[in-house]
Amino acid sequence: MPQPIEFQHGALSDLRVLELGTLLAGPFCGQLLGDMGAEVIKIEPPNQGDPMRVWGRQKHGEPSLWWPVVARNKKSITLDLRQSAGQDVLRELVTKADFLLENFRPGTLEKWGLDYATLASLNPRLIMIRVSGYGQSGPYAHRAGFGAVGEAMGGLRYVVGDPSTPPSRVGISIGDSLAATFACLGALSALHYRERTGKGQVVDSAIYEAVLAMMESLITEYDKTGYIRERTGAILPNVAPSNVYPTKEGWVLIAANQDTVFKRLCEAMGQAELAQREEYANHQARGAHQRELDERIARWSAALSTEEVLDLMDRHGVPAGLIYRAPDMLKDPQFAARAAIVSVKHPVFGELKMQNVAPKLSLTPGGIRASAPELGQHNQEIYAGLMQFPPERIAALAAQGVI
Repeated sequence: MPQPIEFQHGALSDLRVLELGTLLAGPFCGQLLGDMGAEVIKIEPPNQGDPMRVWGRQKHGEPSLWWPVVARNKKSITLDLRQSAGQDVLRELVTKADFLLENFRPGTLEKWGLDYATLASLNPRLIMIRVSGYGQSGPYAHRAGFGAVGEAMGGLRYVVGDPSTPPSRVGISIGDSLAATFACLGALSALHYRERTGKGQVVDSAIYEAVLAMMESLITEYDKTGYIRERTGAILPNVAPSNVYPTKEGWVLIAANQDTVFKRLCEAMGQAELAQREEYANHQARGAHQRELDERIARWSAALSTEEVLDLMDRHGVPAGLIYRAPDMLKDPQFAARAAIVSVKHPVFGELKMQNVAPKLSLTPGGIRASAPELGQHNQEIYAGLMQFPPERIAALAAQGVI
């Protein structure tokens, strides 16, 4: 019987990732793998680095505040993949890797002689994770595809916002993050297959397809009924009551669209008879009378304080909560109890608060082992240590601007 592997820093601590991607769609996948313990070696252009190093909000003259999140748990080495010598180095690195993660425009690696067939001939167990706007095939594959375009093509942008306004966007880079998350799922599925067969493969995650995968029954509804979903603001059509309702001093989100939960809401409101009325008796009926039901609940909630509404919802078992912002999260006891937000040491900022690893594993929990690396911080560790390049080769590569 083989001896079990001891995982000291997460379930993936025996795996190595070469991350070639920039910005968010690829690097967020690397963040997820690193959070669960994988050794993520981020490969960046010399003297330049990932543009994310300077993206996002930052204080004047200080590093980006986004970079420490997406680059946490990673090691940084420099390597110019546009030079043939840099391509040769990558081929050597691939022999010691489990995953190669990239989000270049399709065809870029092939142009550099770094296609999967070539790399797999050096390491048949290699799993190549490819994230792009439109995927690696099809008539649009060659196009530049940022997350915003994938969100629009995948159907999300059209349904986000108020019906009185043009299509809106979610306030985060959701298309990139979804594609990265699906890429991570695909990578772990490919890893499971490799454990059975010894064979690696390509994971092809397209931003528009990742967004499309989240669009529920949007396609099926149109296919069978001709219905096209429209922007509906704070509600989902025919799902009631589930909305944001006013209080004396603010807003509370209440989700009571299941029959038994709606009954408990009516009891909390002191209007138990509402649950028996024909127009509110079941899910379909409440959906047909959604507006008037929301107005009725709003009149009730507006007469109470936020605390009073939340207390009544809690006592009657009705899902409800506040619309949180960062300050609310930092003082909330639930976040604190589960360490959902942690402080991470940073060489410039001292300590940075950021979201912790999710999900939580009972036996092999992930964690944040280090903040974002400096550009090329781990060149010596990787090139001299892992790869055992002699000093004269490292010096020559540096002199040529390859590393």
